[in-house]
Amino acid sequence: MAEHNELGKFGEALAVEFLQKNGFDILETNWTFQKAEIDIIAQKGTILAVVEVKTRSSIEFGLPQDFVKPKKIQLLVKAIHEYIILNDLDVEARFDIMAIHKEENNYKIEHIEDAFFYF
Repeated sequence: MAEHNELGKFGEALAVEFLQKNGFDILETNWTFQKAEIDIIAQKGTILAVVEVKTRSSIEFGLPQDFVKPKKIQLLVKAIHEYIILNDLDVEARFDIMAIHKEENNYKIEHIEDAFFYF
């Protein structure tokens, strides 16, 4: 279990670096509201990206983006709504997934924008 958490932290650090390189300001990491925890809240212009980071040591068990359940999405939607109100932001929230998996000695980062668009 400890190894899994280490991998998760490592994945989040990679995701933060990736977002910063792509012009995002990181506002929060591991922001919690009620039962929801948002891995990363980042802003670029008027876009507020709510980023769920999924790190896997392999893709054998399916794709990382398959691990976000509708119930979790509802919690994230509620949480970010609250965050926007609390911080009086004039932004448009977008839900992204950063799927990170290990391939040989490298980590592949797949940034899926508007991942929950269909909900």
